[in-house]
Amino acid sequence: MKNFASLLLCFLLAACVSEPVVLPEKQQNLFNDALFAPPSERIDVDDIFALDAGMQSFLDNEVARKEMMDGKVMALANALYSPGHRKFAYDAVQTHNAADVFRLRSGNCLSYTIMTAAFAKQMHVPVQFHAVSFGEVWDRNQNIEFKIGHVNLTLGNTSSANNGREPAKLIDFGSFENASGEILEDIGEDVIVAMYLNNRAAEALAKDKLDDAYWWVRAAMVYTPSYLSAYNTMGVIYSRHHNLAQAEQVFRRVLEREPDNLLAMSNQVQVLAKLGRTEESSKLADRLAEIQPNPPYYFFNLGLAAMREHNYVEARLEFKKEVNRASYNHQFHFWLALANYYLGNFDETRRQLQVAMENSPNPKQHDLYAAKLEMMKSH
Repeated sequence: MKNFASLLLCFLLAACVSEPVVLPEKQQNLFNDALFAPPSERIDVDDIFALDAGMQSFLDNEVARKEMMDGKVMALANALYSPGHRKFAYDAVQTHNAADVFRLRSGNCLSYTIMTAAFAKQMHVPVQFHAVSFGEVWDRNQNIEFKIGHVNLTLGNTSSANNGREPAKLIDFGSFENASGEILEDIGEDVIVAMYLNNRAAEALAKDKLDDAYWWVRAAMVYTPSYLSAYNTMGVIYSRHHNLAQAEQVFRRVLEREPDNLLAMSNQVQVLAKLGRTEESSKLADRLAEIQPNPPYYFFNLGLAAMREHNYVEARLEFKKEVNRASYNHQFHFWLALANYYLGNFDETRRQLQVAMENSPNPKQHDLYAAKLEMMKSH
C-alpha cells in the first residue's frame, strides 16, 4: 500500500510557516531513537551553507572582478548563472548542500537556492527566501507518493525605500522562466534548513534507507518544530519501518494541528487499518473522500490496471485524464505514449514521448526518453 510523503525535490512540499506546532517535551515523545541504527553519514546543520575552498576561490576571483562594475548582487548572479559562465545541470530528485552542488554542478531548486544564499551570506548581501505557489505537484517513487514544491530567493535589499542601494534581484531555478508571476511566500532560513533535512530524509526513504531517513527528518523536526511536512515524513518512515503505533501518534499530532491535512489523513487511514482500528480508519477515509474524491494518481492507477488487462482503449482514457490535470508529470505522458503504441497510434506515441522527455526530472531520465523517441522515429 502506498504512503504519502512531503517533499521539496523542486523540479518545480508546499512550504508552510505557522505558529510552533508542539511544545518541545511533547515533540520529544514522537522520537524513538532505539528503533533505528546510527546514520551512515554526518548530519550537521552547519554543513548546509558552508563554503569550501573552491567556493571561496570563486568569490575571491570571478565574483570580485565583477563587483566593482556590477555591484555585489549582479556580480554574484552573473558569475553564477549568466550564459557562457558556469554550467549547472538541473536534477529534480537530488538535494545537495552548498558545497556539493557547486562541486557537482548539479542539484534541484532547493540545492541552488542554498548555494546562492551561501555565497550571498559570505558577501554580506541580504537574502529573502520564497516558497512559490503554483498548485499541487506530485511524483511517485518506490510506491511512495511525494507532494513537491518549489523555492527561490531574492538577493539584495527588498525594501521599497532603497536609499540609493543596488536593486534586489529574484533568482529562480527550474522550469519557471517568470517566477515573479507566481505567488511568492516569504519564508525564513529555518524553513529552508528544515526543507533540506526533510528532502534528504525523503530521498533516503525512496532508497529504503530507513535508518538514515529517520535521523535526517528527526533533525528537521528539532531544528524547525513548526515545519509540519517533516512530521508527515517521520510518520511514513515509522510506517515503512513497521512501527505502526509510532506512526499513528505522529499523524495524529499533525491532524491535531491541521485537521484537514490531506497527506496526514491519507497516511493515517492506512495505519489505522493495519492496526485493526477499522471503524476509525473507515470514518477518516469517508471524510477524506469528501474532501478529495479523486486523489493524486487515481486515474493513473486505473490506467495501469487497464494495461494489465490489455484494455488499451480504457488505459488511454485514464492516462489522458491524469495528463489533463497534471501535465508536468513525465510518467503520465510516457504511459499515455505506451497505450497509444499498443493501439497503433504512432504519431501520438512520438508526441507523448517528446513531452515526457521535455518534462524529465534529470538528464538520465531525459536520455532514456530520447533513446525511446529515436527508436520510434527510426521505425
